[in-house]
Amino acid sequence: MFENIFPLIIVALGVGVLLLLITKLQINTFISLIITAFLVALALGMPLDEIVSSIESGMGATLGSIALIFGFGAILGRLVADAGGAQRIAITLINRFGEKRIQWAVVIASFIIGIALFFEVGLVLLIPIVYQIAKELKVSPLYLGIPMTAALSVTHGFLPPHPGPTVIAQQYEANIGMVLIYGIIIAIPTVIIAGPLFTKLAQKITPDSFNKTGDMTAIGESKSFKIENTPGFGISVLTSLFPVILMALTTIVDLVQDLGNVSDNLLFDIIHLIGQPTAALLISVLLAIYTMGVQRNIPMKQVMTSAEESIRAIGMMLLIIGGGGVLKQVLIDGGVGDAVANLFADTQMSPLVLAWLIAAILRIALGSATVAALTTAGLVIPLMQGSAVDPALMVLATGAGSLIASHVNDAGFWMFKEFFGLSVKETFATWTFLETIISVVGLAGVLVINMFV
Repeated sequence: MFENIFPLIIVALGVGVLLLLITKLQINTFISLIITAFLVALALGMPLDEIVSSIESGMGATLGSIALIFGFGAILGRLVADAGGAQRIAITLINRFGEKRIQWAVVIASFIIGIALFFEVGLVLLIPIVYQIAKELKVSPLYLGIPMTAALSVTHGFLPPHPGPTVIAQQYEANIGMVLIYGIIIAIPTVIIAGPLFTKLAQKITPDSFNKTGDMTAIGESKSFKIENTPGFGISVLTSLFPVILMALTTIVDLVQDLGNVSDNLLFDIIHLIGQPTAALLISVLLAIYTMGVQRNIPMKQVMTSAEESIRAIGMMLLIIGGGGVLKQVLIDGGVGDAVANLFADTQMSPLVLAWLIAAILRIALGSATVAALTTAGLVIPLMQGSAVDPALMVLATGAGSLIASHVNDAGFWMFKEFFGLSVKETFATWTFLETIISVVGLAGVLVINMFV
């Protein structure tokens, strides 16, 4: 038993060391993450000649999957913002929904965008608009940021076509359509509770967080325009959401192929290509160069200056996110996942609760929601044999568990911290708490539905 508990103790000590380095010794977050990764690797007994390769692998795997997305997303957001498009969208939403209901406007927009986009993509696209709305209404960016990230996180963990729920639906042999239906039923109340309702609680828990204007350097200095000098609402929305449209088109094609048993052809291959996040964002950046620049007679040099400044602004953020990926990879290679699997080898617990619990422990230990979900699927599939549990609910229970308590070994933690200019303590009180609410409410929703199906 102790050999299975020991790796989890090492994880807890590693988190403590990281917090000490950042908060007490005030060492740069990226440097602290790498130091902690080395120390944890040594404590877990990894072979000395494998530690550096594990660290490099973690950095490469994390940045390899999101560096292009972050880069193109930052450029797209900056081009729309610098042309006045973000301001036009913000003012229009304020006028349509009113100041008192602006959180709900952000929730609805984020939920729709979140269904089609990865969490990271949706975040970098919505941040400029959230900042602009906050500026217009003179409210904290965090007041709108919590509902926004709640919607994006719920769709990421619960709803296909996101990687976690899609892949584990295949492993559990669940009906993807039922996963989507049950997922939306659970997602709607979860977003409401973790978004607008939790924001009220967070304002009482950590009021100082809501007194901050956020880290504007993450998206660049915002500019103010006369409304008549901004692009139209329609073209601004089209440009901002063009990646969503391209990725949604790919999702529709996939569904048509699955339902109609249609084989691939050149047209479908092309649609799949342009629907990949990197390709979709590159195409959208090219569209933005035209709609936010060329069409408005803005010199190309000025447009490219905006693009260059957006990349310069996210440089350290990318390193910090990569550092989070390094720590996650060391924990995986150090055998933390295997230790968790051994702990639950002979349990008699309900498959739904067990899937949630294992995913939750793996999420806390490893950091990545997707890795936690996929690892859990492999561990609990044997326990489903002979069980009457609905596989679609197993997918959602696993997804809910994989979202719990995001902390320092998760890239999302550092993204939220940097974008909203929070301290580590404030990020725990807002982002980590928010993710835990989503996880617990998600499990409750699964158990309620399980009573009727």
